[in-house]
Amino acid sequence: MDELLADLLRWCDTGAAVGLATVVGTWHSAPYPIGTAMLVAPDGAMTGSVSGGCVEAALYEACQEVLRTGSPSLLRYGVTGNDALEAGLTCGGTIEVFVERVDRAGFPGMAVLAEAVRSAAPAAVLTCVRGTPEQRGRRIVAGPDTHHGTFGDTRLDRAAVDAGRRLLAAGESARVDLSSDGRAEPVSILVRAYAPSPRLIVFGAVDVAAELARFGSALGYRVTVCDARPVFATARRFPLAQEVVVDWPHRYLAGEARAGRLDARTAVCVLTHDEKFDVPVLRLALEDLDLSFVGALGSRRTHHDRLGRLRAAGVGESALARLASPIGLDVGGRTAAETALSIAAELVAVRHGRPGGRLRDGTGSIHG
Repeated sequence: MDELLADLLRWCDTGAAVGLATVVGTWHSAPYPIGTAMLVAPDGAMTGSVSGGCVEAALYEACQEVLRTGSPSLLRYGVTGNDALEAGLTCGGTIEVFVERVDRAGFPGMAVLAEAVRSAAPAAVLTCVRGTPEQRGRRIVAGPDTHHGTFGDTRLDRAAVDAGRRLLAAGESARVDLSSDGRAEPVSILVRAYAPSPRLIVFGAVDVAAELARFGSALGYRVTVCDARPVFATARRFPLAQEVVVDWPHRYLAGEARAGRLDARTAVCVLTHDEKFDVPVLRLALEDLDLSFVGALGSRRTHHDRLGRLRAAGVGESALARLASPIGLDVGGRTAAETALSIAAELVAVRHGRPGGRLRDGTGSIHG
């Protein structure tokens, strides 16, 4: 559970209300994505950030105001004007922020959300940020099979829940515009997905794996390190991995697939440098599983030899094209930490569909 949600639930459990400001729209070089939020507690403490400091002071006041009035508002911030004290974004982007009062009485699905997050079950909070006065601020908590709450319009509820479940399956938060009761103006729904952390499975209990577990955890992955050699695969060597498993890589991966514990957000990194481990697990990952990323460590010569063995094992060219090898971005890394950093950077680039070049050499938006 992230810190902001934990603070929200803690305060609301006491019967208090908090002010919540959530990014619901971004344009150009906006600093943070949709779903990013900041919270102002009854004691004045603040959790989170929506712009890295540009508009937080103005939103702090807006949250204090909504705590007093209970009336939600939709605020937009762009490039600052001539007044040095004017709230705005120095990055050249624009954000739209929904500011609301949140308390237990106005959020009947809060207990459902809390239980889902605590048990690592997927759940999405759907909040109406633009609509009729009766709809604005209403919420639905949706899981894969059930939902709680209503926007007061059965057709809108159905469309919103369907959209929320699609985003939840992808682990993404977004704003969706839907129709309600034939209104010309669409109703805007913020979908905030609370999906279990994506998995990063690292095969090979080597020094790079320990560093990659550190970076992967910081990036929000649930990290597993797996190796068939019990002397290397120990929790003491990998303190930042959520689990350390002693098993043959292909057998472990096949078991996780059968158990339904892999999905399209799962990343696999093979660091073993040993064909008896590499080839079976890479064949399974590339040919039979829908994963977000499959990479393998090694020199260009090792990569060339590995491709030959995979072809000999029957792996087709379309599957081989999915293999990120040699793994990592070209940062010239030599140490275990530098190599892990280059791998982590590639994971981020692939997640956002970016090529991973130097920002100074590009011309487009730096945020995708």
